[in-house]
Amino acid sequence: MSKNPKLIDKWFRTLPADAQQAVRALVRLAEARGAPLYLVGGPLRDLLLGHPSLDIDLMLEGDAPALASELATTLGSRPKLHPAFGTATIRGDGWHIDLATARRETYRRPGALPDVTPASVGDDLRRRDFTINAMALRLDGPEAGVLLDPFGGQRDVAGRAIRVLHESSFQDDATRILRAARYVARLRFRIDADTSRWLERHARYLSEISPARIHHEFARIAAEHEPERALVQLDARGVLPRIHPALRFGKDQERAMKEARSRGAPVSSFWPILAFNVLPGPANTQASRLGLTRHQRAAVEGVPRLIQGIPTLFDVTNGALVDVLDAFPHPTVWAVAMLVTPVADRLVEYLTTLRHVKPLLRGHDVIALGVPHGTQVGEVLRRLRVAKLDGEVRTRRDEERFVRSLLAGAPAG
Repeated sequence: MSKNPKLIDKWFRTLPADAQQAVRALVRLAEARGAPLYLVGGPLRDLLLGHPSLDIDLMLEGDAPALASELATTLGSRPKLHPAFGTATIRGDGWHIDLATARRETYRRPGALPDVTPASVGDDLRRRDFTINAMALRLDGPEAGVLLDPFGGQRDVAGRAIRVLHESSFQDDATRILRAARYVARLRFRIDADTSRWLERHARYLSEISPARIHHEFARIAAEHEPERALVQLDARGVLPRIHPALRFGKDQERAMKEARSRGAPVSSFWPILAFNVLPGPANTQASRLGLTRHQRAAVEGVPRLIQGIPTLFDVTNGALVDVLDAFPHPTVWAVAMLVTPVADRLVEYLTTLRHVKPLLRGHDVIALGVPHGTQVGEVLRRLRVAKLDGEVRTRRDEERFVRSLLAGAPAG
């Protein structure tokens, strides 16, 4: 335990002015209640690392939802309360405060969600995942500036080490394995030797984790600046097959994620690149195990179908290419483009240019030219778009002539 009030001042300087005012008001309310208030978790770790963060994670030895409600009244805002979990969120302009009641967690079995009861700050720190996240900076009263560090978090921040608090940590909650890899990727830390050994020993407990929680952790990896770094870690340690037997992450996928990011691909391309090596048979089971959304599942399941159709994409016109690729989700096309080199340029051209080409005429225009209402309108617009992509029409007058030729049943031109 050490005291450093300047650390609080340093933290406040990283916050927007209105966020500072909100936190100071919260400190005053906590002092009036005699309820110790702490900065905890990632924001405190990042403060010690010198990485400013707009996250405000606070922990209260008391009723957090009640204190949040009192603050919201003062600010004239509306908090989001979760009394059953003892948590609350207060939102401002570009920032938010997450306030939680200090709690104790016990696990009935590996992989189960914990049973939670209110507790002391010491109990709360003991339930946390890694030493670097198991520190608390007191914000209120005479003890403001006291840094609680019962597990050597400051030492591990300085040594850039990921270390669990105890040997059964990954057995209690195997999602911490995915989190460890994410921190390695983001912070450029290393996993401590004992932690590494326990991680690989207890990776089997990932099979006990629900698809929803698996999905949540992978979504957080996807949101990292370099998600492939975390996936390389997980693959090297044999973790991915513990989630699904067909799940791998090789050099080609690593390169593909880097390339996709450099070309401006959406984050959603993460999922089909991750699942690229899965054969058509296991695709459904993997999608279920990863807890994919409907759109993510469609992107993953489209990969083997698009790969099978690649031979038909060589030397086709722009119109024919767009006609084929429009049937696939864009993340699917990004994944295949990044991983199947012979057609990469054509697929990227589709994604960045060709798919945005539209006729000048719209539905009401072709109806005015005599196309009947209904499905024929869509078909005429599709053929008109193909003609434009292939250079058969250029001006509005060309497009009108093309539509009239379709209506007349004559060759367009």
